[in-house]
Amino acid sequence: MAKKKEETLNLETILFKCRDILRQAKNSGSFFEKRDMMLTLVFLRFLGEKYEDGVIKLRQILIEQGLDPDDEGIRQAFFDDATFADGTFNLPPEARWSTIIRTAAPQLNVALDTALRSIAETCPQLKGCFIEGTFTQRNLGANDMKKIVDEVNKISHKSFGEEKDLIGRVYEYFLKEFAVNATKEEGEFYTPHDVVQLIATVIEPFDGTLYDPCCGSGGMFIQSTELVKAKQGDISRINVYGQEKEAATYRLAKMNLALRGISHKLGAESDSSFTNDQHKGLYFDYIMANPPFNLKNWWNDNLDNDARWIDYATPPESNANFAWILHMLSHLKPLSGVAGFLLANGALGDSDTLEIRKKLIENDKIEAIIILPRELFITTDISVTFWILNQNKKGGKYHGRELRNREHEILFMDLRQWTENPVKGEQKKKVQILTDQIQRVAELYHRWQAVGTDGKSFAVPELYRSVGIEEIEQNNWSLVPSKYIEFIDHDLDIDYPTEMARIQKEMKALMKREKDSQEMLEKAFKGIGYGIN
Repeated sequence: MAKKKEETLNLETILFKCRDILRQAKNSGSFFEKRDMMLTLVFLRFLGEKYEDGVIKLRQILIEQGLDPDDEGIRQAFFDDATFADGTFNLPPEARWSTIIRTAAPQLNVALDTALRSIAETCPQLKGCFIEGTFTQRNLGANDMKKIVDEVNKISHKSFGEEKDLIGRVYEYFLKEFAVNATKEEGEFYTPHDVVQLIATVIEPFDGTLYDPCCGSGGMFIQSTELVKAKQGDISRINVYGQEKEAATYRLAKMNLALRGISHKLGAESDSSFTNDQHKGLYFDYIMANPPFNLKNWWNDNLDNDARWIDYATPPESNANFAWILHMLSHLKPLSGVAGFLLANGALGDSDTLEIRKKLIENDKIEAIIILPRELFITTDISVTFWILNQNKKGGKYHGRELRNREHEILFMDLRQWTENPVKGEQKKKVQILTDQIQRVAELYHRWQAVGTDGKSFAVPELYRSVGIEEIEQNNWSLVPSKYIEFIDHDLDIDYPTEMARIQKEMKALMKREKDSQEMLEKAFKGIGYGIN
């Protein structure tokens, strides 16, 4: 008998099975309900794993200190606190994953909701991360629920990497599989890891306050803090602030950040940063964001004469791109804040935002414009722009570097030719920016900022160029990089006389072959008594 081939364990395979079970199950609900059910299960799984790891770690510490972790007094003193010393959530028995996984199928829906209620009562910082009653209200069939729980049990940071934003990856998977239903208009988007890494590596949010006005599932915060830890930084020195309009995504962000032990303030509720700015009056060291591209229906009449754009011009109601820019600018620390964010390429030269763009350039708020390759995102294939705003282009010390005066200069970069890194295993074409490419972008940007660099000669054809405000004004305040970066006409390298001779020779050979074929056909048909007209 042939030996059965062992299946490779990976996140995509597990989630595909869960999705398949949910598609066939009764009472599984809409896409959004399926997604929320899966994310809540993954949340319980990760929280349980974090608790189990915390128990093992604490037991080891106690043993090293000569204490018996099984002694009743020691257990009460150390294990029954609300949290362990490292911030691990101390879950009551009914909320632990070890309890859930051992529960019989008919009791699973009740057991899962009991776990959620218990967590909300005993862990105040996790309250609001999920909807209590999720599982009993949906009342998925016992066998279907058991199959899904068994699949989720295979998802582990030990298997798939501690450094990954696994909840974000689960979220991204369901967006990808249902991309038709999950549009940027509805707030359903996820920024790929490599794009977040690029933004964070360039602007270096290593300490202070970090803000995202449309924080989605919290991926920007998680991946930024991972970069800080990789640089031997202390994530306790970073305080993150955010806001998210969609209620389910807001809960997901709170869930995601709480699991990572990242201090966060996401406002009291889910709401629009435009119509209900929950961090009004606060200024931040860094801003990182990926706002919904070309967002419509963002405006209401209360935004007339809003303080955020009173010094510029009112953004058009038809498109929120420049409303996002002015909102973020209003939250940057006036003398030192730095923002890195993504926008659709149309914002670089839209005629209806010309006056805002002109004033941003004249006021020296824009430091760099970097066009990214196409196919970076799951839900759109367009090329987008990475903008950098900087409140201090006058120079001075920054993260151990000495910066020169860059007033009235903007660095343009065009990375659209960096499409040689396809992502395998995707249903649609997708590329990624590799770590060494990210380092190259950061090195170029930091070198351009550095003392000793001559901005007037800082250029490489087809890649980057530093441009003064006079030239930008001559181009009617356009920020389209191709207007400034030199692009070489590679056709100029062709030896046209030789090339034309080659083409003519090939054409003559083709005509001769066609003539020979025609003559052969005529002979053949004449041989059987037919002629050819």
